[in-house]
Amino acid sequence: MATAKSGRQRAAAPDALPVEPVDTSYLRTLVGYNARRASLAIIETFMVRMAPYDLKVVDFSVLSLVAHNPGITSRQLCAALNVLPPNLVGLIATLERRGLIERLPHPSDGRAMGVHLTPQGVELMAQAEQTAFDLEMDATSRLTDAERKTLIRLLQKVYTPAN
Repeated sequence: MATAKSGRQRAAAPDALPVEPVDTSYLRTLVGYNARRASLAIIETFMVRMAPYDLKVVDFSVLSLVAHNPGITSRQLCAALNVLPPNLVGLIATLERRGLIERLPHPSDGRAMGVHLTPQGVELMAQAEQTAFDLEMDATSRLTDAERKTLIRLLQKVYTPAN
């Protein structure tokens, strides 16, 4: 192993030495392990493909919710994404500074502001959502359409509370 400047050891280059296979049979029986591995495979490609739009996963999620729910409130965004309000405040401000969203008075709640895409945000999201769709098709290319729908439905059953 090579030694980094800090004195810690780091792994040698992947092609330097062959890595002997390890038994992952138990881990492969766990939903969390498999969900995380699938997520990591998709998120890595997502980040690369969203780089031209300067969007991270959470940015894309917020903008997509705003695109499909014009006038959505910050409170609704927090609930939908399971994020705390302080974590959303900076994100909303950043997207607003980029000219992608605007806050307007909510029509039925005088205390709330509704979040809307700007024309620039609409254009960006049309492209970004198509990129995300293409990515999903590529990432799940070994699944049939029925399998893809079943996988999504089953994953949603894991994180959606029972009625």
